[in-house]
Amino acid sequence: MPARILVIEDNPTNLDLMTYLLRACGHTLLSATDGESGLDLSRREKPDLVICDVQLPKMDGREVAKQFKLDASLQKIPIIAVTAYAMVGDRDRLLAAGFDGYISKPIDPSIFLQQTQEFLPAERHATKLQLPHEILKDEPQENSQFLATVLVVDDSEVNLNFMRTLLEPFGYRVLTATRPNEALTTARARKPDLIISDVHLAHYSGYDLPKLLRADSKLASVPCILISSTDTDARARNNAIAAGASLFILRPIEPEQLLGEINRIAKTNS
Repeated sequence: MPARILVIEDNPTNLDLMTYLLRACGHTLLSATDGESGLDLSRREKPDLVICDVQLPKMDGREVAKQFKLDASLQKIPIIAVTAYAMVGDRDRLLAAGFDGYISKPIDPSIFLQQTQEFLPAERHATKLQLPHEILKDEPQENSQFLATVLVVDDSEVNLNFMRTLLEPFGYRVLTATRPNEALTTARARKPDLIISDVHLAHYSGYDLPKLLRADSKLASVPCILISSTDTDARARNNAIAAGASLFILRPIEPEQLLGEINRIAKTNS
């Protein structure tokens, strides 16, 4: 028979998507929007599986996982972390915190069901393990038009992978480069609808990229977003705009907010 699954997630969009997919497979769903109520609900209901966001109000996901391992009544219930911050070492740190597994955001409907199934005993597997028709019919087909093309410039492979994971499930074509000159070559060959560049690149400055774009008649109209984790003062934003950037973003930023800004600028230019 299908399982009873608790989803602890404070983002309504993610919560709705996960509960919708799991219900469509026949599971019974419980939900909570903060760590404390999720932990209380787990103790009362004893679900077969818990899917828990890491960034939560009142009590974060790491503390929830820690309490699971300290409570004899919860120790045998698998708890899966869900997080968008897929940085090097995160998986090991989450497992060390008490989680039994790890799922990256944004949720990919095509693999999410299989990912959760792996943590359930055979007798609790879904009666049908397939995407609902509504999801299937909205998925871009192999030869369909991309929503927009985004060129991401970053010398960190982790950050490049994060942007691919964030954008590709939503229909974007993602091109990548690691330095400004490489970005220009790529953009001239396959003109993007938007360029997103880290400010601090090895041996290069991301502030130079908007200037190079504006000097190229074929690329002058392409909007450019600059992102930084360290340039926190007002001068950084002013420098970015003065260089020709359409937007300056300071990390950390919630993935949903970042995606919203990308959607706004890319769709305007596509």
